[in-house]
Amino acid sequence: MRYVMVMNAKGGCGKTTLATNVAAHFAQQGYKVVLADYDPQRSSLDWLELRSTDLPKISGVAAYDDGLRNVSRDTEVMVIDAPARTHGSEMNELVRRAETILIPVVPSPIDMKAAAHFMEEIQELGRVQRDQARLAVVANRVRENTLAFESLDKYLGKLKVPYLSALRQSTNYLRAYQRGMGVLELPEYLAWPDWQQWEPITKWLDSKKSQPS
Repeated sequence: MRYVMVMNAKGGCGKTTLATNVAAHFAQQGYKVVLADYDPQRSSLDWLELRSTDLPKISGVAAYDDGLRNVSRDTEVMVIDAPARTHGSEMNELVRRAETILIPVVPSPIDMKAAAHFMEEIQELGRVQRDQARLAVVANRVRENTLAFESLDKYLGKLKVPYLSALRQSTNYLRAYQRGMGVLELPEYLAWPDWQQWEPITKWLDSKKSQPS
């Protein structure tokens, strides 16, 4: 089983948006996918309840309650929507289950400062230092040609981890969520700009670069 985690200690950075879209991507490829929601607000599980049976199947687990004990053994990809405010031993315990970690950051001074502290902490974990978990960052909910995005773009570009893409502030993400879909499952004529921004993310997820050797 492959474990893909979406993680950031700062709330409001779009972890659920990224996690649901990553789960939809792997399901589209025919994998048996489980989406594990560690947030008691259960936004990922609420998204799953809206998902049509006509779409590729994704199973859900209320990990905030029962952990991962009830995950089917034939699961091929586990996508974990990690909780906010995760630090110290709790962070270490979560990362022990991760092989691939995506970190979304939104363009605001508060979020960038929080992300800097988070990146320092997560890169000190033994599993990350031993290259048993691969990290990458994504700029989320950006408005291009703004000073806030310019600052975030420069900050993420200086990190020693892959900076995959900048996802625009788009109503397509709300439209997809309300249908239990990923943005890549929306019609191309509607979501082609978002498809283009997701291409480097899915390419990295599908490559060996995103998995420990």
